[in-house]
Amino acid sequence: MDKLLKFFPTLSEQQINQFDLLFSLYSDWNVKINLISRKDMDFFFERHVLHSLGIAKVVEFRPNAKILDVGTGGGFPGIPLAILFPEAYFFLIDSIGKKIKVVQDVSRVLGLKNISSMHTRAEDFSIQIDFVVSRAVAKMETFVPWVNKKIRPIHNHAFKNGILYLKGGDLKEELISFPKAKEFALKDYFLDPFFETKKVVYLPL
Repeated sequence: MDKLLKFFPTLSEQQINQFDLLFSLYSDWNVKINLISRKDMDFFFERHVLHSLGIAKVVEFRPNAKILDVGTGGGFPGIPLAILFPEAYFFLIDSIGKKIKVVQDVSRVLGLKNISSMHTRAEDFSIQIDFVVSRAVAKMETFVPWVNKKIRPIHNHAFKNGILYLKGGDLKEELISFPKAKEFALKDYFLDPFFETKKVVYLPL
């Protein structure tokens, strides 16, 4: 929590309490469903919570914004972002039903009213949204066709609506077909060595 408050110092008491509950909630669920490796649980806040919130260092979601988290797994990056932006609305989807059960339970315990979680594929999601977020569920050339027709044409943010994708490593080859894509290095925002090669890829659509 000290690291979280260092990088996000304006959190409300409610938000602090919600973030503080995440570790115990996911530890309990991890016993039932192997969502997160034991090694990653030892670095839960850095590798899951802060990593998810890297998107917030690139774009600040405005009230009433609609964000789709594709392949959310147990709720990342969607749940940390929903805590941080309580006036935006988040749709968390995954093709694996048991993972959505985790999202639903965590959202209920935290009292998050700005989340809808669905057991579905991106191709079958039909609501128009402002931004798509995700943590490297597929290569960009595969991912973009899943979501490019779901973006609302009216832009209300400093950035045009599009994709905010958490990725790592050298992405030059993967992004060669997407000249409008921009990379934001998370090492510029977070000091932990884990973020040395981690990036947010923004692609306007």
